[in-house]
Formats: sequence, C-alpha cells, structure tokens
Amino acid sequence: MVDKSIFAETKYFIIDMDGTFYLGNKLIDGSDKFIEKLRETGRDFRFFTNNSSNSEKVCCDKLIKMGFDATEDMIIVSSQVTATYLNKTYPGKSVYLLGNKNLYDCFERNGIKLTDTSPDIVVLGFDTDLTYERIYKAANFIAEGALYIATHPDKNCPMLNGFMPDTGSMIELFAASTGKRPLVTGKPMTETVDYITDALSCRRSEIAFVGDRLETDIAIGENHGIPCALVYSGVTTPEMYAASDIKASVAVKDLAELREYL
Repeated sequence: MVDKSIFAETKYFIIDMDGTFYLGNKLIDGSDKFIEKLRETGRDFRFFTNNSSNSEKVCCDKLIKMGFDATEDMIIVSSQVTATYLNKTYPGKSVYLLGNKNLYDCFERNGIKLTDTSPDIVVLGFDTDLTYERIYKAANFIAEGALYIATHPDKNCPMLNGFMPDTGSMIELFAASTGKRPLVTGKPMTETVDYITDALSCRRSEIAFVGDRLETDIAIGENHGIPCALVYSGVTTPEMYAASDIKASVAVKDLAELREYL
C-alpha cells in the first residue's frame, strides 16, 4: 500500500544525481517522468551533488547532453554550501584550498580570500588535480592550527570503469597524518540543510531528499527529521539497506516507482 502522506507537505524534492537520476551518461528510465509528475502536482525540485569537483555548469551541460532540459539554477553543488558557510561564519578569513579549477572558480565568485601561505582555514574538496606538494602543505597548515573544513564526506566517486578516491578518503589520510578531522558541510550535514532552506525560502518540513547513498542522501533526512526516499538504482542494494541502521521514509526501485508516492 502506497502511503502518499509521506510527502504531503513537500514542496521541493532535493534529488541526488549520479545513481539516482542518471547512471554514467544515460538517464535512468523514468527519471524525466518523475520530474513531470512533480510539476503536475505543483511541486518543484533541485538537484544536489556532493561532488565539489563539478560546477553547476558542468552538471547542467551533462544533463542536457543526456536529453534533459536543465538550467544551472536547478543544481546545487556542495562547494556552494561550503563557500556560503565560510562567508557567513568566517568572513574575510584566508583559505588554503585543495580543489580543482571548478572549486577555485566557485570560491573566487563568492569573494573568498585564497592563499598559499599561513591560511586561517584549510578547505579540502574533491581535488582531481591534487599533488603531493599540496598534500603536505595542507597537512602542515592543519597541524599548525588552521581551521579545517571539508566540502563532503564521500569516500569514493563512481566512474564508468570503477571509482576514484574522493574527499572522504583524503579525510582519512589527513587524520592519519595530523590526528585531526574536519568540519564537513555537504550531505548529510546541517550546513547543507540550512543552505537549502535559506536558498528556497522554505521550512525543513517542505523539503525531501532523494538518493541512492545511505550515509549521505538518506542520513541527512533521518538526522534532521526530513522525509527521504532511497532508490535502488545506484550503490545501495536491498540487502545493504536491510543490514543498515540508517532508514529512509520509503525505499523504491527507482524514481519511476517513486512517482506512485506523489
């Protein structure tokens, strides 16, 4: 029996991307139909990705290539959450940033002071251009007392032929080296919830999270009393879900099946 009351108050669905809306370079069957049903029922959505090596434009262009009519304002990246948090909480502080050009561009657009010497803050993002020199510089800054922040906790980023170690893996490296762990701002953290509700001018009760990762997409909902839907189209299997302590409001095969709950 489908319980449509789960999302009765939901105005905005916050939808994960890879493994939820598409796989690789192809939309998952029925994903676009889910968006159509949202709009038919008077609801809206935003895509959210923890992958801070991407930008809104990169994500938008990828969706368009897959045949989905996307615009950049549909997309939120964890890098934007982190930049906004820095400006609100530590305005004017200098930052040593571990990130690629997309992340640098985001921080520069937000007016964050970037430096390679004596930073107030070290920010660890998904740095696909990382060098050993930058690793040891960051480790020393952290050890010397710089505030330490990470954009998201994902340990691996799925690729077409396997995976790449992601920011969460680098968190473990720096923990082994310095004994310190960062404040994390992406999913499943409160900083992400606050960013979304501020950006959409809505209450927590008016959003819902949808995704394929228990430790991020579902944990953010469970930890904050927000409805959340797990889809089995990505990394989490029914067997993994059954064995997990993290629980969703509803678990479905994919977004096409989630339409029944609208």
